[in-house]
Amino acid sequence: WFSIQRKALYSSDRNEGQSSVEFRKFDAIVIGGGAAGLYTALSLSDSLAEHYASQEQEWKIALITKDNLTISASDWAQGGIAAVIDRNDSVQLHIEDTLRAGAGLCEREAVEVLVSKAKPQIHKLLEFGVDFDRLQDKSLALTLEAAHSRRRVLHAADATGRELVSTLARRVVDRPNIQVLEGVLVLDILLEKSPAGDRCVGVTCIELKQDPNKLIGLLAPVTVLATGGGAQVFSQNTNPPASTGDGVAIAWRAGAKVRDLEFVQFHPTALAIEGAPRFLISEAVRGEGAHLIDHHGDRFAFAYHPKGELAPRDVVSRAIFQHLQKTGEPTVFLDLSPIARDRIAYRFPNIIKICKKWQVDLFSQPIPVTPAAHYCMGGIVTDTWGASSITGLYAVGESSSTGVHGANRLASNSLLECFVFGVRLAEKVAQDLMHLKSEQTSNCQIDFSIDTLNFPNINATDASQDRIATIRQELRELTWRSAGICRNAEVMETAIAQIQKLQQEVSTLRNKTRLWAETHNLIDFAYLLVKSALFRTESRGAHFRLDYPDTVSTWQLHTVIHGQEISAQGETTPEIYHRI
Repeated sequence: WFSIQRKALYSSDRNEGQSSVEFRKFDAIVIGGGAAGLYTALSLSDSLAEHYASQEQEWKIALITKDNLTISASDWAQGGIAAVIDRNDSVQLHIEDTLRAGAGLCEREAVEVLVSKAKPQIHKLLEFGVDFDRLQDKSLALTLEAAHSRRRVLHAADATGRELVSTLARRVVDRPNIQVLEGVLVLDILLEKSPAGDRCVGVTCIELKQDPNKLIGLLAPVTVLATGGGAQVFSQNTNPPASTGDGVAIAWRAGAKVRDLEFVQFHPTALAIEGAPRFLISEAVRGEGAHLIDHHGDRFAFAYHPKGELAPRDVVSRAIFQHLQKTGEPTVFLDLSPIARDRIAYRFPNIIKICKKWQVDLFSQPIPVTPAAHYCMGGIVTDTWGASSITGLYAVGESSSTGVHGANRLASNSLLECFVFGVRLAEKVAQDLMHLKSEQTSNCQIDFSIDTLNFPNINATDASQDRIATIRQELRELTWRSAGICRNAEVMETAIAQIQKLQQEVSTLRNKTRLWAETHNLIDFAYLLVKSALFRTESRGAHFRLDYPDTVSTWQLHTVIHGQEISAQGETTPEIYHRI
């Protein structure tokens, strides 16, 4: 569908210090090995097979993951998938719950798509072999989670994400037209520049396990970012180490619009034991009846909200944060004693296992917990078909901003988003690819002489790597202090200046290592997040400012960053621009 402008290719013998590049062509590139990436790749495979059935054309999808296939935040997801299955539930109720949690910033069209298209995807997952929990009569078991008005959350014990990604990964491996590229690190997006506007034509990357000194150019008319969120930008978080905001940072640098990055969900109950990772204690534990108590045994959450421990996540997180400040204690506790022992054993085997590893017997003692960063509501702006503001570039899952989550995601809508929007993206992309195939041309020239290929071969010395690791940790502590659960202007302004210094320093240490690339992305992600949080002078949903504690009706707007401009945008309000 295009030809390469040979004279633009860099080679090490022509330009000293610049990298040689090997190019490979695909029909579509999907970046990310979590639920969103796996399901999108499978859906693309189905859609392309259907569209090309009569044409006998060969086609290939690249699925890229920087880790092994099943290491992702989806794999860590415990709670489940929200979907209207029960006869006592309704699409309208699920829509209303989602809108209420989103605090006025959900895009209703996107929410209606999410909820109304859920059931067919659940049936598809069942066809794939996902083993959801069932009742004695073999019907699907449904649980209640915070801010839901009905039981509508499907689960696989307390390891739903692991069940999903392992099942989907097996399906992906069985598809001959999906080429899985493991241990491949994407660096930047390749753009075709033209007067009509930029077009994404692929990505540059390195093969960490093969030859990390060689740049690879993967070319395709469709590139899908399904890289997850960036919660690793906070020192206290429940995500795997790979959640470094790669997709958002890469897309922003390429000129895509990003939105609502100030809205980060802090999960109220992460395991809080010295030396232990902040393992998430699922929302479903409270949904099954566990009590949130302080060191006196008091159910303190009711002093902050009438629904107590079943209030929306942001409310519960702030209640814990404020209560700990008031009492001076390091943690609060989850007391599972109101739940029957056999029910605990059936529903939460993985939580039992992890707690036991850290010498907590949850059958006889409460679990110490504190809030931690968990999920990023904002991301790359897309329409309801997954298309970003750059032609040829798409996003799905946590790295996208469709508008379904607003200012605060409703529990268990995140996995659902991966499937509903993954299959919609595939349907639209297949149609677009057919259009491109029917208008094949060989005279579309792509200029690859751009900064992303001008990647100097700086040696990754031990000293430079140690400094990058230190920068990464400094950044994560800085973001937690300045843009954590409670924020204010003075602290954030200071943080932005510090982040900019870290940006400059890390650029001088540029090298072809995963540590550098992830740190580079984390710094950009932190910059965008803190700038957005400083720009929004109100409190709404998961964004809470001590200096602006009220929700303001005139701020029922999205925060959009495009290049070096930040704006407040909404249907009824003119855009307000500021340079960032």
